[in-house]
Amino acid sequence: MLKFNERKIRCTSITLCAAFFAVLFVQPAEAGAIDKLHRFLETTQTLRADFAQIVVARNGRRPQQSVGTMLISRPGKFRWQIDKPYSQLLVGDGERVWMYDPDLRQATVKKMDTALGGTPAALLVGTGALEQDFELRELEAREGLEWVEAQPKSPDSGFEKLHLGFDGENLKVMELYDNFGQTTSLYFSRLQRNPSLPAALFSFVPPAGTDVIGE
Repeated sequence: MLKFNERKIRCTSITLCAAFFAVLFVQPAEAGAIDKLHRFLETTQTLRADFAQIVVARNGRRPQQSVGTMLISRPGKFRWQIDKPYSQLLVGDGERVWMYDPDLRQATVKKMDTALGGTPAALLVGTGALEQDFELRELEAREGLEWVEAQPKSPDSGFEKLHLGFDGENLKVMELYDNFGQTTSLYFSRLQRNPSLPAALFSFVPPAGTDVIGE
């Protein structure tokens, strides 16, 4: 249990990031953009992108930085892999969500509806209704991007708001502001729509000797 506590912040960061990707299909209030994103959602079954993540605490000191890859197969499946500065994996197989730390040889598992519920992650994998869960508004352009803010309606969401930055039809940046004053920013590159993704990428079997916690 001590080892798990040592990586608690790390695991929380991955969960927040997993939540970020869920709002990929947020629909801005302007009608033309709504139509554009509707088409994007209807024609996107799989998605792959590299990401760089920066987590900044309320006091702004010692930002945490990491890089990795995210994969999505709708409905119901995703894979979030952090490569540097350490390796960690989050996998949703359609029924359960696995969080695996190879350094600790520890895996945490929860049922998908329990782990995701009404969070943005549920929307990403095709299990949620955006209009029921978020209040949306357009923000002023900055950094050459068009921005949308999504505020969760549920007080139990665990975060205050999400900002999404679009370059045309492409999502380039996501910013999550949690209830503790922490900001997590994700910068996407090499985004591919509808690549061929083997089903094995969205399943997880704990390696021999792994300590499994959860359901």
